[in-house]
Amino acid sequence: MAILTQSGRTALAEFVASQPIFIGWGRGDVSWGDNPPAEQITSTTLLDAFGYRKASRIKFCQPDSDGVIEVPTGKFSLVETPTNHIYLEFNFDFDNGLGETLREVAVMVGAEPKAGLPDGQYYFTPDELESAGSLMLLEHRKPLFRDQGVKETFEFVLSF
Repeated sequence: MAILTQSGRTALAEFVASQPIFIGWGRGDVSWGDNPPAEQITSTTLLDAFGYRKASRIKFCQPDSDGVIEVPTGKFSLVETPTNHIYLEFNFDFDNGLGETLREVAVMVGAEPKAGLPDGQYYFTPDELESAGSLMLLEHRKPLFRDQGVKETFEFVLSF
């Protein structure tokens, strides 16, 4: 039986980490209430996207019971050498998605902003993207209202 080796998983992680990575925010469906449905492995887009933000940090990490990065799948520490785990951090500004209700979150790989937008722009509306990229991770969640005076940070670890 063929297997995907550790070095193959690390190679996949290196490739993904070299691509433009964005987080997508979506309204989802208001009928979900506080009980969002299970995510579908066949999903390719957000149901109702309202914004995308470029990753603030993309780093390799490794499992570590004493690590300072804590996600639902465990604790991790950052490392300099490539591994099969990628740490992603997305820091939203006060005005990003202000007044919106967030019910779905996606990590998008290969997103491409339209030409002519300002250098250093990190937050994009759907109409400012040439392509939203490929959906790599999807999370349906309880509603989160984007209120004035609040900055949001999202962290994920992608493991291959």
